[in-house]
Amino acid sequence: MNDNGKKFQLNLPLKVILSDGGTSHFLGHNVNLTRFHMADGKDEKGISINPFSPKSIQDMIMLDYISKIEVSMSEFSAVRQDVMDLSKTIVFSLIYKQFDRMLYSTLVKCDVVVKFNRANPRNLMDESTKIPDAKLRPMLEKKKTVMTLAKKTILEPVWNAIMTNKSYSPEEKNVYILMSEKFLNRMGLMNWYVITQFYQKDGFEQINLNIRHLLQEYMEKSSIADHISLLLMELVTNNENANLRKVAKTLYDGLEDTDSVVLNPEIREKLFAELKRRHELVTISWQLGGGSTAIGKQGRLHIMLFNKDDQYQMMKDTVSDKMTSDTRKKSIVDFYRDDAGGDAGMDLGMMYFSYLDESCKKANVKFESIVNQPMSNDLTVINLIFNF
Repeated sequence: MNDNGKKFQLNLPLKVILSDGGTSHFLGHNVNLTRFHMADGKDEKGISINPFSPKSIQDMIMLDYISKIEVSMSEFSAVRQDVMDLSKTIVFSLIYKQFDRMLYSTLVKCDVVVKFNRANPRNLMDESTKIPDAKLRPMLEKKKTVMTLAKKTILEPVWNAIMTNKSYSPEEKNVYILMSEKFLNRMGLMNWYVITQFYQKDGFEQINLNIRHLLQEYMEKSSIADHISLLLMELVTNNENANLRKVAKTLYDGLEDTDSVVLNPEIREKLFAELKRRHELVTISWQLGGGSTAIGKQGRLHIMLFNKDDQYQMMKDTVSDKMTSDTRKKSIVDFYRDDAGGDAGMDLGMMYFSYLDESCKKANVKFESIVNQPMSNDLTVINLIFNF
């Protein structure tokens, strides 16, 4: 459940596609943007970074600067932990951000805030209220003591509930205690503005209770981060191995037992070198929400896994031009049951999928998985879609 991994730096060739706000920020700091041709065929503007710190990615997501992250490589197995750490960083960041949005929406509906708004129509605190951080920061700086006391008041009952929960192991208790504090530490200034306005006033208990309930809900959602990263890495590994088998058959004429070749470390290294020479890549793309103004989609995460699949070339060639926009769609489970040729390596991936599916249902996270083979190209696209 670690939200940014143990490493301070990760080594992956990231294409970071910026939101409108992110574009304005970087252009305002005289950073030249790069035009990328993405795996989905679109041209986008952003920045390329490698290496990078998970914290920098998290900060940019929290500021709504990032709309998409993409990484393409022939060999992911050598950077397995970095991929998983990046995945968890993205998921945690989105969950923190969605918690912050939902909390503000909840707080402004509390009785004490509604009462305040009726009495102060010129100083409303509602969902349309937007006070710049540059103005809020000095105001809250004067209320540091109040913020510290409010934080303690909110967290102490949460910590007591965690420590007395017999279903948690000692390690889980420590993780949840640290996580609960992280949620508050990453809260936006507007939420702290509301909290400090009404702390220790009549009606604050409702605010406190709502914060604790939402905190519990989003802490449960955060457990999904590990399952997502494990499933994603298994899917990547499966695609990577499929590419190795394919190139092995072309390099070793008449080869039948591709597994024995693919599992040989020396030959495997040569196969990866050939894949790089041919520029045959596996691509992972994380699409974050729908932007800060996309109502109902701010908590959406769409992960796409792209891989070239020659298996569908014959089908593509037999389809008339007028049908080139059609796609074949099936669930990820059906795809691997029907098309993976009984690959035993996917057993573990399907187990992770089951864990993820069950965890999403428990945490009230909408989860959909689809595999597409667009008729317009020879890519197989695995889609994992979450709404937190």
